Amino acid sequence: MTLHINTRHPAVAGTFYPGETKELNSSIQGYLDDAETKPINSKPKAMIVPHAGYIYSGPIAASAYSQLIPFAKQISRVVLLGPSHKIPILGIACSSQDSFKTPLGDIPLDRKLIDKVEQLPFVETHDDAHLQEHSLEVQLPFLQKVLPEFTLVPLVIGQIEDEQVSELIETLWLEENTLFLISSDLSHYLDYERAQECDQATSEAIADLTPQKIHYEQACGRSAIAGMLLSAKKHSLKVQMLDLRNSGDTAGTKDRVVGYGSWAFF
Repeated sequence: MTLHINTRHPAVAGTFYPGETKELNSSIQGYLDDAETKPINSKPKAMIVPHAGYIYSGPIAASAYSQLIPFAKQISRVVLLGPSHKIPILGIACSSQDSFKTPLGDIPLDRKLIDKVEQLPFVETHDDAHLQEHSLEVQLPFLQKVLPEFTLVPLVIGQIEDEQVSELIETLWLEENTLFLISSDLSHYLDYERAQECDQATSEAIADLTPQKIHYEQACGRSAIAGMLLSAKKHSLKVQMLDLRNSGDTAGTKDRVVGYGSWAFF
């Protein structure tokens, strides 16, 4: 009997990032090699990373992912939370798939933990929410590049209370060798100086673990960030900013920019 594996196929390969395996490998390796972040001293419990096209946010994402390399063997599971861009949803959407595919290969989903979070009243299986969603997908090739082996818990965040996101995180907090990865861009389409001011304020709120100071126009993944900050405060985690730039610094003009940042929680 042949075992049938249900797989979510990439939706933005060839647009947000290279769709050809060799080019994608080379592209990510280049971003990792160029990352100049001061090394962190201990394995992060969580990270915030951006999710735009790689030419715009790849360098900022690499500032976070490069930090995982020394701890790669200590991370065997990634709980990935990102906002819904395509479909309006209430609560949190998980996937019924067995694996998520990228040009670098297949990533097995952690069905046991997905079944666990599905017991929460605000979590449900919603494959359509995952089908075209880039906020999770663009993280996967980076993860495949820096972690030799891991399972994935992919979660698309819709309209939800901050406390409910934190409740979901708490449900999985004690799972060993688990990294919580929050996918979010920052300000959208401000001019360069105003974006810097706005993103700096967001960064300070993240550092202070004060989600109430972050408004929806400051971060498209605000709900996931807020839930993480509530849990980080509960567990007395420290925060380190790894990078804070915008598209005007990487590959765009400076009249209308999108902000990107990466942070690590210990």
